[in-house]
Amino acid sequence: MRVCADPDNLPLSHEDGSGFENRIAQLIASDWGVPLQYAWMPDRRGFVRRTMGADLCDVIIGVPVGFERAATTRPYYRSSYVLVHRAGLQSPASFDDARLKQWRFGVQLIGNDLAASPPGYALARHGATANVRGFPVPGEEPAAARMVHALERGELDALLVWGPQAGWYVKNAKLPLRVAQLAAPPDLPRELAFQYDIAMGTRRADKALRAALDDFIARRQPDIDRILAEYAVPRVGAP
Repeated sequence: MRVCADPDNLPLSHEDGSGFENRIAQLIASDWGVPLQYAWMPDRRGFVRRTMGADLCDVIIGVPVGFERAATTRPYYRSSYVLVHRAGLQSPASFDDARLKQWRFGVQLIGNDLAASPPGYALARHGATANVRGFPVPGEEPAAARMVHALERGELDALLVWGPQAGWYVKNAKLPLRVAQLAAPPDLPRELAFQYDIAMGTRRADKALRAALDDFIARRQPDIDRILAEYAVPRVGAP
C-alpha cells in the first residue's frame, strides 16, 4: 500500500501519521493485510507528477471527484467551505448580509497563482473586500491553522475556509468558535463551487486498484465516518 502524501498538512496528513488521511490509509493497509509505505512530498505544483507519476506511490487518499490528474474512486465524504467565527456572533444568512462588509475576513489563497478561494470570490462579488486578508496555502504551518490563530488573537472577525482543514483547529482552539454553513451565492460561477465530493485518486490504468478501493470504501464507510468525526470534518449530506 503505497500512498502519496504531504508530510506537513495537518489535519489531513503528517509524516508522524497523525492526520485523518493517515488514519484512513492505515485502515486500508490493515484491512488488506499489507504494509503501509509513504512517498512524502509537499502538496504544491507537480505533486502528482513527482509522486504517483514517478512511480513512488499508487494512491492519493483525498482528491475531489473529477480530479484532472488522476482517476478517482467512489466518494467517501462530501464537505464544503465553511464560515468560522467567535461563538458570540450571529452567523449571516447569506452573502447579501450587510455585516459582511464590516467584518474582517480571512480567506485562503489557493493554486499556483495564489488566487482567492471560491468564498473569497463570493465576498468580492458582493462588495465585501475592504477588510479581507488572504492566507497563502504554502507556509510554515497550514493556512487553516494560521487563520484560526489570527481569529483567536482578535485580528479577524470570521474565516471562510475549507471545512476539512478547519474543523480540527476549531475543535482545539483556545476560544469557543462556531462553524456554520454559508451557501454559495447563486450568482457565483459553477466552477467556483463551495461543496466537493472527496474520493481517492489512482493512475488511470490502475483499474484493479480502484475497484479494490471502491470495495473497501463500501465495506468500511462507518469506520471512515468515525475517523472524520474524530477530526471534526464538516459533512454535507451523503457521499
